[in-house]
Amino acid sequence: MTVTPEIVQQATRLREQLQKAGYAYYVLDRPIMEDEVYDRLYRQLQDIETEYPELVTPDSPTQRVGNKPASKFTSVKHNIPLYSLENAFSSEELAKWELRWQKQLEDVPEFDYVGELKIDGSAIALTYENGILVRGATRGDGVTGEEITQNIKTIRTIPLKLNLDNPLPRVEVRGEAFLPLDVFEKINQERTKAGEALFANPRNAAAGTLRQLDSQIVRDRQLNFFAYTLHIEGVDKKVDTQWESLELLQQMGFLVNPNRKLCQSLAEVEDYFQYWDTGRKSLPYMTDGVVVKLNNYRLQQQLGFTQKFPRWAIALKYPAVETPTVVKDIIVNVGRTGAVTPMAIMQPVQLAGTTVQRATLHNSDRVAELDIRVNDTVIIRKAGEIIPEVVRVLPELRPPDTVPYQMPTNCPECGSDLVRPEDEAVTRCINNSCPAILRGSIIHWASRNALDIRGLGERIAILLIESNLVTSVADLYSLTTAQIASLERMGTKSAENLVRAIADSKNQTYDRVLYGLGIRYVGSVNAKILAENFTSIEKLSQASFESIEAVYGIGKEIAQSVFEWVRIPTNQTLIQQLQAAGLQFSQATLDNDATQSNQLLSSKTFVITGTLPNLKRNEAKNLIEQAGGKVTSTISNQTDYLLLGENAGSKLAKAQKLGITQLSEAELLDLLSSKQSK
Repeated sequence: MTVTPEIVQQATRLREQLQKAGYAYYVLDRPIMEDEVYDRLYRQLQDIETEYPELVTPDSPTQRVGNKPASKFTSVKHNIPLYSLENAFSSEELAKWELRWQKQLEDVPEFDYVGELKIDGSAIALTYENGILVRGATRGDGVTGEEITQNIKTIRTIPLKLNLDNPLPRVEVRGEAFLPLDVFEKINQERTKAGEALFANPRNAAAGTLRQLDSQIVRDRQLNFFAYTLHIEGVDKKVDTQWESLELLQQMGFLVNPNRKLCQSLAEVEDYFQYWDTGRKSLPYMTDGVVVKLNNYRLQQQLGFTQKFPRWAIALKYPAVETPTVVKDIIVNVGRTGAVTPMAIMQPVQLAGTTVQRATLHNSDRVAELDIRVNDTVIIRKAGEIIPEVVRVLPELRPPDTVPYQMPTNCPECGSDLVRPEDEAVTRCINNSCPAILRGSIIHWASRNALDIRGLGERIAILLIESNLVTSVADLYSLTTAQIASLERMGTKSAENLVRAIADSKNQTYDRVLYGLGIRYVGSVNAKILAENFTSIEKLSQASFESIEAVYGIGKEIAQSVFEWVRIPTNQTLIQQLQAAGLQFSQATLDNDATQSNQLLSSKTFVITGTLPNLKRNEAKNLIEQAGGKVTSTISNQTDYLLLGENAGSKLAKAQKLGITQLSEAELLDLLSSKQSK
């Protein structure tokens, strides 16, 4: 049938009415029409779209549930990384955090904080183009997540179309998907009746729900969503603070937590924190603390990130649930870096929804501080509500025949002397041939975020080491089916599968290989950043400490670790062996034009200071490096140019004293343009 203008107008009017009604009901909690009226209008729109499929739009309320379950989720790269937050558990730790970020600045301006409740749910990333929701993704590792747009559309407090008069080209929104407590209880009641396993807590239930392949199930579980982060690209609309972002998110149609507060000092933050320690018990959702953010975006940009966290934000957590138990034994574990970690083996207890029978004791200093002994009664909790740890010992319940625990002086795996570096709290085995270090290295190499070698777990790693088939990860690539089949409980078919999985791992990308090497402090996110900035292992090996440290997202600690690791002869040998085996140690090769472009600023060293008018600091840095230049963090006689923004600080004075050429953002772009045109 022919689509008439009247039908188009009717469909448009129905969509607008339903969108307004949904926003009023789910976000504002102020219904503007009866449920029966909403349902009647919804059916009218549904009938029109069924008869005229060409009228279906991405923002139509009928598109909140997909037609059929997805077969799988695809991995997507976030346009803007989702960093996790550093945790603080006391006022003292919060004050230390404030001191740390202030030390990062040459001059500390006036500032304020935004306090927001930390919702116990699952972080998701939303992308809008020209006002329409085009993608929703899980947090994943912060750099890549899973695309779950169809499931996201079932959440009524997430607008399919932004409430703006003039649609923005691109908007990125971050927030927390969560299950209200009454919904969580209802789900578990239904699972009990069906004889299914119960969800341990609302957070696990929310995360599991988001990853359902059938969006009908997601819709039925009634997830909710609070928005808390906003990024706008390529528009004149200027948002200078976190507080303004939250208000704009509300205007756009998102549900923003109303229990936020603008705080002028840490004292106000602590008052806010204490108020909600009691107040959270009456909330209809779970919260485990408050998030404290510097309000001013310019300050946030100046402070940047560590290898894991933004320097300008922290989560102040409420005390975790604690429970008593009895220590049955104390052992030590040797990790892949040689770190020796004492561990308490305890009488099993339930803690925050899981059974716990092991708890970390961190290091020898913590053991001495606790004076923990076998048969002690201890109080345990989950640090950050994830890792069980011993909080304190109850000496009044201690049996009379206990003796203080002494850390071993020799490695329990290889017998080598243990050492404790002067600047560390950790005791280490430094024997690179230690079976524990080798075992940990192989398991890490084969892990999901590294080379992802299916079938190569701890049991197989132990067998390979004990049979002397493997003395480093490079030896994995010379294993034969016959050798693996000869291991205990390994048949020919399993051996063939493992050999194939090892061979397939040669196709993994350079950043995964870099992460798999197990360089201290280098996580999967840092490995990707390093691979993007040093596109081959040769470039990384030849890089100076300063050039590594200058990479956005790489701190001094990581830079020092990488700089030292690539210069150790045994590590260089390992790289050569892996290259010979066919592993990827470089990014895709640039074409000739790109190669020539990379020479435009060859041998030129830049320092960036202040806030640039248009470019973010990392964007300017990328432009310079793509043209062959180098960006460092300190002014010296080796510096060729100072890229100058507003509020430049002491670097400008030092550059003037040394006679270093100063460039504005516009002059940098002109320089690049003029060189390219020659």
